[in-house]
Amino acid sequence: MKVKTITHNSEALNGLELIRSKARDYNQLVKVRLTSLVVFSSVITYLTASQGAINWFELTMLAIGGFLVTGSANGINQVIEKDFDKLMQRTANRPVATNRMSVIEASIFSGMIGIIGVSMIALFLNQISGILAFAALISYAFLYTPLKRISPISVFVGAFPGAIPTMLGWVAFTGKIDSSALVLFGVQFFWQFPHFWSIAWILDDDYKRAGFKMLPSNPGRDKSTALQTLAFSLVLIPIGMLPAQMGISGMISGIVGILGGLMLSYYSLRLFKSCEIKDAKKLMFASFIYLPMVQLAYLIDKI
Repeated sequence: MKVKTITHNSEALNGLELIRSKARDYNQLVKVRLTSLVVFSSVITYLTASQGAINWFELTMLAIGGFLVTGSANGINQVIEKDFDKLMQRTANRPVATNRMSVIEASIFSGMIGIIGVSMIALFLNQISGILAFAALISYAFLYTPLKRISPISVFVGAFPGAIPTMLGWVAFTGKIDSSALVLFGVQFFWQFPHFWSIAWILDDDYKRAGFKMLPSNPGRDKSTALQTLAFSLVLIPIGMLPAQMGISGMISGIVGILGGLMLSYYSLRLFKSCEIKDAKKLMFASFIYLPMVQLAYLIDKI
């Protein structure tokens, strides 16, 4: 009896560990933390757009649908880049790259959650929101992803699906793409250049091993790249003021937007002067602060 009990407990533990291992793999496939940050942009913008009582059902559908769509795009990205992920240190342990998860399994799962996510947004919010979600999924997975090995223009192309979540949050409430939606889209669109180029600067050696062309100039870590990063950071200073000028939010958030743009410009200027990885890291961390700080300011200032 003792032998049977020990064997049974051992099998149960092994089964539990398999479940945990599979859960970790799906977590990596959809990039739960990154996906949650994307959903945050949509949710905050929906709340900023809302007038009167909040429709919590719609907000929940936006969050769940947005999570599924973003997770789908991340999963398809890993399927397409399976052989290239093996070449980079930061991605070598991804489930598809290591064959812990088959291409078929990852493709079916990613496709299913993408269809479900787009359908939820279209059915429970509005058709324009559904179109935006579908456009973000397709452009990220099938335009941005393959372009990464062809041309640095991939970052420009990827900035469109990267900024759609903000527009999606606004349209989910209003049901239309208006000037306010475009301005908020523009803030997140231009923010992505200092954000992604600082990351690409840090990971340039890793990206080159896989043949990814993520920095705007060749050889990459040079004054030209740093200058372009500074230029896009400077653009965020006047753009950060637009939501306040258009009445989307108040003057306090306009000031926060300007200060955020100045912060990114300061660290971009330091990178331009030094061209060192340590300054790229400082710019990257500043970019992580910028977007939630500005978006929360829009919401708080409105309240």
